[in-house]
Order: sequence, then structure tokens, then C-alpha cells
Amino acid sequence: MLNEQLILKMTEFYKGDPKRIHHFMKVYEYAHTIGILEGLDVETRKILDIASILHDIGIRPSEEKYGCCDGKHQEQEGPAYAREMLRDFPEVTEEETERVCYLIAHHHTYTDVDGMDYRILLEADFLVNAFEDGLPAENICTFREKVFRTKTGTELLNIMFGLEQ
Repeated sequence: MLNEQLILKMTEFYKGDPKRIHHFMKVYEYAHTIGILEGLDVETRKILDIASILHDIGIRPSEEKYGCCDGKHQEQEGPAYAREMLRDFPEVTEEETERVCYLIAHHHTYTDVDGMDYRILLEADFLVNAFEDGLPAENICTFREKVFRTKTGTELLNIMFGLEQ
């Protein structure tokens, strides 16, 4: 029920912006699926689910503050808004909130990936962004080689884009 309540909160946060709502929903579904198929423990899946729902919470504040929403600004602005939203959910511990905020603050940073929750969030976000941005196969393959590490994420990417394995 936590995930569904967070989805409603994020939908309210992005009221009138169906593109952004669809984006976080797709990232959440891919992250959730990859997390289950990769055998993540319940606690890590909880953190991943929350982070995937909230990962782009910094877009709107970045646009308001800077007039753009590049990855760096999203990472900078997102954690404060996520912390604020998560205060309404007592079932999310302070430790879980901190990890979620860390993931949000790094979801456009592809180096020093320090956990499967982080890795899967990067992969799920890319699966959605590659399609939404119409990336060419060459760019997708390069990203796959540099960032993708999970069997499930790689398999989904290859199938979705008809890539050679």
C-alpha cells in the first residue's frame, strides 16, 4: 500500500503533467520487475521502489529555480522534496529515507555505483529514457556496455530494442 500511496502523492505533485507521471510509473515498473527477478531482499526492494517512484521529484523545482531540469539540477533539488514527501509516511524509516535521497541525488551519476538498488534504478531509468528520447541503437549499446550489469535489465534492454546480445 505504501507504493500506491506514494504514486498518488507523486501524481498530485505532477498534476497536469501526464508525461512526467507516465515516466515515473514506467521507471517504477521496470525497477520493481528487475528487483524481483534479480532476487533483491525485501528491504532493498522497498528502498528501490520508493526511489524509483520519487527519482525525478527534482525536475519541477529545478525548472522553477533554474529554468531547466538537467540531471545535475535534478540530483541537487530532489532530495529535499523527497524528504518532505516521505515525512507523511511513518512506515519509511529515517535510514530508508536517507538511502532513497542518496539514490535520487545520484540517479544521473553512473560512476561509483554502490548497491543493487542504485544499479537497478539507473538501468530502469535508462530503459524508459532511451525509448522516450528515441536514442539510436549505437548509443543504447554503448550505454549497455558501460552501465548495465544486471542480467534482467540487460535482457529487457536487448529485447525491447532488438539488440544483438
